[in-house]
Amino acid sequence: MCTAVNICQMSSRDAYHHGDLRNALIAAAAELAEQGGPGAVTIRAAARIAGVTPTAAYRHFSGHEALLAAAKAHSLDQMGEAMRKRLAALPPEPDEAKAAMARMEAIGRGYVDFALSEPGLFRTAFVLDVDKPAPDFRGSDGPHEMLVKGIDELIRLGFVGEEYRVGSEVASWSLVHGLSLLMLEGPLARLPKEERQAVVDQTMNAFVRTFWVARSAT
Repeated sequence: MCTAVNICQMSSRDAYHHGDLRNALIAAAAELAEQGGPGAVTIRAAARIAGVTPTAAYRHFSGHEALLAAAKAHSLDQMGEAMRKRLAALPPEPDEAKAAMARMEAIGRGYVDFALSEPGLFRTAFVLDVDKPAPDFRGSDGPHEMLVKGIDELIRLGFVGEEYRVGSEVASWSLVHGLSLLMLEGPLARLPKEERQAVVDQTMNAFVRTFWVARSAT
């Protein structure tokens, strides 16, 4: 997956030889996170991939937590990109309400898709033991902000009452994150691929129906 982002367009060693050791180390940390999750991200391992000594790496990162924070930022960027791709793939929908629901579903599917296709990066995106845990998911294009914007749109269209806004955010996030974890390391992890996809479809459909029911009850 690293080949899809700027910091990984060249190898870690190439980045270093081009005089950009910091980005080479971030690319190495991203590679380690992709392969083994947050526990695999260390200064020593990243330095080895970049072809430098740990001492050289410490000139750019104060320690393990600083490098892990960079890996987390990269993971969140990749997660947001996966969700944006889902949104971009939606067909045109003239009905404003249906379009809003389709976008909300796409955000949820993009979230779960990323978790299942990139479990190492997904786990790294939510690691807490870093210098800057970034509770706001790093700005307006982050996964959480996309979810917030989706909820805001549903409020504007009358699907969700303003008084339930905070609860709706937490409930929506819990659904997609909980499903992701159940499929990664819970009882759903052993389901065949086809059955797992069916579970995702059923869950997303139930998620969308919840908003339709909430709207009709108002």
